[in-house]
Amino acid sequence: MTKNHGPQIKDDEQYESLRDQGMSKEKAARIANTDRHVAGERGGTSPSYEEWTKDDLYERAKEIGIEGRSDMTKDELIDALRNH
Repeated sequence: MTKNHGPQIKDDEQYESLRDQGMSKEKAARIANTDRHVAGERGGTSPSYEEWTKDDLYERAKEIGIEGRSDMTKDELIDALRNH
């Protein structure tokens, strides 16, 4: 049975599934609060992170607030951005 996570979570079942997959509470909530049909149609045209420069990755990590970014390699920045 799905637990009720309160009014801030729109899709409790999806939220629990995402948390079981290891996603953070913040990321699971963002996804669970997006209409499933709308989320499936979204998608940008941005190149993959591997095509970004390290400076661009660093700036994006700074925007998001990833800590320890100044000591990260390009691969570590990519991993941190993908798993935020």
